[in-house]
Amino acid sequence: MMTRRTPRSPGSRWLFAGGMLSLAAAAIHLATIVGGDDWYRFFGAGEAIARAAERGSAVPGLLAAGIAALLAVWAAFAFSGAGYGRRLPLLRTALVLISAIYLARAIAGFVPGGLRRPDLSAAFLFWSSLIVLLYGLVHAIGTWRAWPALSKKEPA
Repeated sequence: MMTRRTPRSPGSRWLFAGGMLSLAAAAIHLATIVGGDDWYRFFGAGEAIARAAERGSAVPGLLAAGIAALLAVWAAFAFSGAGYGRRLPLLRTALVLISAIYLARAIAGFVPGGLRRPDLSAAFLFWSSLIVLLYGLVHAIGTWRAWPALSKKEPA
């Protein structure tokens, strides 16, 4: 069970939700490794990745595991910003960058030609961009609302 280290800030719930969303995305990436080529296709990794998984290549699994690890780190920063666990280094900078990356990915999916991948369907681009937009907004709102609390130095 996670324990809180600081009093609740106005952004704590938002950042906790953002951490849970990032963890859910990490879990989906790990499940895709187990699910195999059909799961890579369903979640929009593209036909080349799905075929590589079908052939038994390690590349799709390594890519998915790497993305899952990155998302888990992002979750850790969101939880830290919400006051769970210890304060991670460069917390404010990391939360701003995480929010910006999620939002940039969302915007790129909505801009024609923004994600130049012919193997991705218009439906996948729309829905994945909408989901990532939600993730980015949750992280950004949490970071913005928690900013005053995040600006205070924690006693040593």
